[in-house]
Amino acid sequence: MDIMSSAAFEKICKTLYSSDVQLAKERFEELLSMHAECFGPADVEFYSSPGRIEIVGNHTDHNGGKVLCAAINFDTLAAVSERTDGIIEVKSKGYPMLRVDTAAPTFSASEIGTSTALIKGVVDYFKRSGKAVGGFSAAMTSNVPKGSGVSSSSSFELAIAEILDCKFNGGTLSPIFKAKASQYAENTFFGKPSGLMDQSAIALGGVNMIDFKNLEEPVIERASWTFDGLDIFVVATGGDHSNLTDDYAAIPHEMKEVAALFGAKLLGDIPIEKWESEKSRVKGKVSERAYFRAEHFFEENERVMRAVAQIDAGDEEGFLSTVTESGLSSRFKLQNTYSPAGQNHNLENALDRVVLIEGVKATRVHGGGFAGTILVFADRKADGVESALNIMFGEENVFKLCIRESGAVKLDAED
Repeated sequence: MDIMSSAAFEKICKTLYSSDVQLAKERFEELLSMHAECFGPADVEFYSSPGRIEIVGNHTDHNGGKVLCAAINFDTLAAVSERTDGIIEVKSKGYPMLRVDTAAPTFSASEIGTSTALIKGVVDYFKRSGKAVGGFSAAMTSNVPKGSGVSSSSSFELAIAEILDCKFNGGTLSPIFKAKASQYAENTFFGKPSGLMDQSAIALGGVNMIDFKNLEEPVIERASWTFDGLDIFVVATGGDHSNLTDDYAAIPHEMKEVAALFGAKLLGDIPIEKWESEKSRVKGKVSERAYFRAEHFFEENERVMRAVAQIDAGDEEGFLSTVTESGLSSRFKLQNTYSPAGQNHNLENALDRVVLIEGVKATRVHGGGFAGTILVFADRKADGVESALNIMFGEENVFKLCIRESGAVKLDAED
């Protein structure tokens, strides 16, 4: 059944995108045309994989901490048809055709940093885990903004994992399995170290607290998001990430330095009671920055749990206060809003400016920090917030988002 002619199509569009159905239909139709042009006439299935935001929990996942994250209404959309030769071909709008033989998804140093590496990595993880794989032809388009901290690469990875799950494994694999396959692809084939938070948020959908104390089996608690009176913006503030590798690496390294003083590998291995009773002995044994970063970690974990409770209780004012606290802690304790190496104050200046806009309710750094993006919550009834952000940063750098309840998913006409 043609999904676009089904009675469920309008519901699907509203659920995924919270946008005009006609605009969504045009996007689907363009993708169908691209598939036919690249692969010939065929029956297709649609798959959608969202981007994500981090709401509270800045630089906690890599040390076994807690994160509150959410899927958003920007996605990688794929039109997929079957093939029997074991070859995966992917044509993304604006990019060359990618081709991977699932019989031999071997690592190649020349492919580091490419989408081909991501496909190979996901396939390799499935095969190593004893899961079925096979070939398919996919036309893809994405409106997940690159370089804006909402995980365009993870969105692509989860699209591949979802297709492999539904087409060859009966849709039986868990969201966390698919998240791990995607993380493996990024770490091992793509050459980028990353935690599991980005991929988990996209695989799960909705708003979730994820506790990474056990990195192999994270604990997940879903929150019931009802704050429909809030607008959410991710704003790209500019700045170059290319020379900031040492800044990013220093955060987990310094946190682990503190953990080692407690005989632990990660800060998440230390009970909060032990930290509170013995933290004074850390001072002087590590740098002051390392101490404050550890303090941020433990306080941020508490904020994550507080935010979940506030969301479930419908306490919007309390939630916004917690988001603001998270942002201040990132700025002054985690210290990831400025880098001497980067030699720009984009993030700090942006945070100082947006709070002056009438209707802005909470702000914080979003993601890794040092250069990049901020997260802004605003009163939906307030006039002029979006236009003020557009004037400050340029329309191309301001992304108005909605929370999306579904994660990476195959779209069915019966939905």
